[in-house]
Order: sequence, then C-alpha cells, then structure tokens
Amino acid sequence: MHSPKDVHGLQGAGSVHHVAFSTDTDETQLIIQHQLAEAGYHVTPVQDRNYFNSIYFREPGGILFEVATNPPGFAVDEPVSELGTALKLPPQYESRRAKIEAELPEIIVK
Repeated sequence: MHSPKDVHGLQGAGSVHHVAFSTDTDETQLIIQHQLAEAGYHVTPVQDRNYFNSIYFREPGGILFEVATNPPGFAVDEPVSELGTALKLPPQYESRRAKIEAELPEIIVK
C-alpha cells in the first residue's frame, strides 16, 4: 500500500538503483510509454542509450523502473566474440575515457 506521507528510502551502498524490463521493439516500447502516461505515470521521452532505447518512470513509492528495447544490442560496436574484452563507451562519454578508466577497479578473471 502506498503511503504518500511516509519517508522514502534513500539510494546508497547496498540499494537497487532501478528495475529494468525489456521489450522486443521500439513500437512496443511506445505502446507501453503511452499506456503508462494514460495511467497517470510521469514517463520520460525515449532515451537513446546507444545499445538500446529506454523509457523511465517511478511508481508511487519512488522506485525507478526502466523499459528498454532489446535492439540494437551490445554487438553494435564490436563482434560478439569480443564482447567484454575491452571497455566500450557510447560516443558522448569518449571524451571522459581517461577519467572513467582511472576510477574503475582492476578485475582479474581466473
């Protein structure tokens, strides 16, 4: 049950940022976006995330939900056989590559 006067949780270590759902097409995503808006949710415009498109909305308790398309997928900028072997960044973040890489922890796979 939603209680508008209750204190909402705060995001921090150990919390979940958002819950994501997927849909197979841009058209289906637009239908969902329309249905959410008709139901009274504030839903974002479609966001191009390079590997998929996303819309976002919050439920009355403040939890953030994402509906993302499956296409175009993670193989848009590298072969499937090389996925995960190098840090790939969307074009809008390439100018910050050195800073991003400097803050990433080293991952050793055994």
